[in-house]
Amino acid sequence: MIGRIVEVADDRRHLFMHRGFMVVQDTEGERKELGQVPLDDIAAVIANAHGLSYTNNLLVALSERGAPFVLCAANHNAVGMLLPIEGNFEQSKRIEAQIAASLPTHKRLWAAVVRAKLEQQAAALEAAGAPTAPLSALVGKVKSGDPDNIEAQGARRYWGLLLGENFRRDQNAGGTNGLLNYGYTVLRATTARAVIAAGLHPSIGLHHSNDNNAMRLVDDLMEPFRPVIDLKVWQLVRNQEEHVTPDTKRALVRTLYDDMQTDMGATPVMVCVQKLATSLAQVYLGERDKLDLPLPGLPLALAAALRDE
Repeated sequence: MIGRIVEVADDRRHLFMHRGFMVVQDTEGERKELGQVPLDDIAAVIANAHGLSYTNNLLVALSERGAPFVLCAANHNAVGMLLPIEGNFEQSKRIEAQIAASLPTHKRLWAAVVRAKLEQQAAALEAAGAPTAPLSALVGKVKSGDPDNIEAQGARRYWGLLLGENFRRDQNAGGTNGLLNYGYTVLRATTARAVIAAGLHPSIGLHHSNDNNAMRLVDDLMEPFRPVIDLKVWQLVRNQEEHVTPDTKRALVRTLYDDMQTDMGATPVMVCVQKLATSLAQVYLGERDKLDLPLPGLPLALAAALRDE
């Protein structure tokens, strides 16, 4: 199911549940109701303001539906995420298989993820009119487990080609970095929901191993989709929209609803993320050998928009 990603970015807001809806209320003056969203339609809630208040029963209702509640810092990065304890009805079986997976299996799967990321980065460069050979040449060099860290080599080449030699990725910076932070936050929430829905544990990763990161698998599986956000940010910056605003936020969120090419035809990015997480659970259970990754190429609507500019 494709749900709605709801962001609340104004400090003067109170969120609560009423008859199956999340209600947004102004906290000043007459405390007017500003809107309602059916709980069953929500994919994630992004809390991107410091003066919000919300009720416990709303958080419970969202968790029961597998919808993450994401807490953002001032730089628009996610710093906390409320996820359900229970998920897929086969969750215990799948987590046991996830824990039991061998190191060679994890290495093989991580190599597939890295190759897919490099292919999508090359597609982003092509759409931006930048040279693709520096990234495409790396795809065939990725070995099981990526021992040569080809992913990092690709990143060093990629950012300069896409956003200019003077660009530096800095999570604490504003401008272009702030746009990337926000886009990745939305993508991370979408991926977390997909991981939980697939009955997997978000802390048991393929590659990421930071002990302080409770979302290691989420960060692994979102890698092939980061270039979708990157290219959208490139487009926004090229159009002189260089800061995080309500309009740029909406543009970044809409990107996750655009179609990508898959073996089954055009599929929304959000569904591609869900299919990838589900395929990983199936690999762990021995029901399939390969991950369900999107074909090389960026979302169709975004590519068409760039051609028309």
